[in-house]
Amino acid sequence: MKQARMLIVLVLLVAFLLPSALILAQDEPTEVRVWVAFTDYRLDWTRDRAAEFNELYPEYEVIVEGYESYNQAFDATVLAAEQGNPPAITHFFEAATQEARDAVTPDGDPLFKSVSDAIGDREEINGVPVVLGDVVSAAADYYTLDGEFTSMPWNTSSSVMFSNATILEAAGIEEIPVTWGEIEAACEAIAALDDGPEYCITWPNHSWFFEQTMAQMGQELANNGNGRDARATEVFLNSEGSLAYATWWKNLQDMGYYVYTGVQRDWGGTQNAFESEQVAFLIFSSSDATVIPANTAENFPTVVSRMPYSEAFDFNGNIIGGATLWLNNGLDEVTEDGALAFLNWFSNTENAAAWHQETGYIPITDTAFTGLQDGGWFEENPNAAVANEQLNLVPTTGALIGNFVAIRDVYTAAMEEILLEGGDIAEILEEANEDANVLLEEYNLLYAE
Repeated sequence: MKQARMLIVLVLLVAFLLPSALILAQDEPTEVRVWVAFTDYRLDWTRDRAAEFNELYPEYEVIVEGYESYNQAFDATVLAAEQGNPPAITHFFEAATQEARDAVTPDGDPLFKSVSDAIGDREEINGVPVVLGDVVSAAADYYTLDGEFTSMPWNTSSSVMFSNATILEAAGIEEIPVTWGEIEAACEAIAALDDGPEYCITWPNHSWFFEQTMAQMGQELANNGNGRDARATEVFLNSEGSLAYATWWKNLQDMGYYVYTGVQRDWGGTQNAFESEQVAFLIFSSSDATVIPANTAENFPTVVSRMPYSEAFDFNGNIIGGATLWLNNGLDEVTEDGALAFLNWFSNTENAAAWHQETGYIPITDTAFTGLQDGGWFEENPNAAVANEQLNLVPTTGALIGNFVAIRDVYTAAMEEILLEGGDIAEILEEANEDANVLLEEYNLLYAE
């Protein structure tokens, strides 16, 4: 009898507590994991925004994890997908767009889902306005493929030039050079200074600047409309434009104007050469359009201007760099909507403007740019406006190529050989082109349908 009473009490207790437990379970926020390729102050900024979002929308808990590189974030995502536990959002760079589109889950489904497909015709996600239509055209055009907005652009940049205004004034250079010929003339004047810098100009030996130059020249880097009309099956590292660029670059070095640090993809070394006044010009990423002028302010004023172009070719515009946020495929509906809500809130006018001011990456939405302009930001910080203005000169998009990172490395190695060892430039580029096309062919054998 005593056991029967205890059983009745237990049943009543469970009946009393179960609804409360269910309510508590329903009140648990939906976890939205975001993996980004930053571990510095940009990760801190992102986590601060996530905390703000979580406070505004307590039904979600956005958790941001940082990785040392884009490839690390991507590889971790692939592994997590194999284990059935992928994040909701993954940060990946623009040159890997084709690889992101080709990536699949263990079931053979696409690893990522286009944000426009996920959003559909909705104008808001759980009260958060959709901002895709507000994204600046340079980024929107790059990431819109087959009529779909593949991912949410985030840290977006272009290539620009930094000039030491004090050296230019001493050399009697009144206008910032904008063409290759004007660069050569300016370097000649700077070299004539009694107390001028040892060299005139530098930039990292990184394929991105080659890609920028091919875009400026209107030269395709790959067939099939740069891989946008159909999958790229051939690359052109040996094109007329490529030969002209490599020749000009080598000639600058031979004249004693360009200095190579001797390290491939040496962002830090080339930046240091400019900031320590070893050179007067630095071609670099616009993501540092506020950082570098701040670093040099005590010693000399820095002016940011558009990337110089070859006057032998009609100017066809510059392309973007940076990275984008991909929505992982196969999420449950509640988690997917949480990820979409965060992506759109994260890129709203206020956040896009603040991100630009904090980092130097371009304001990713038109309303953010307009708001900053109307508020006087660009009048006070003219260097910060250059990248947007340059991208708007002539709209163009970059190439989509499988195994792009490895192909970039082939070009970078070829340029290092040209700079350090000399030799026949056309032959070196021809050999690099053959190697690059082998890499592309091998990639397409794995992924092309």
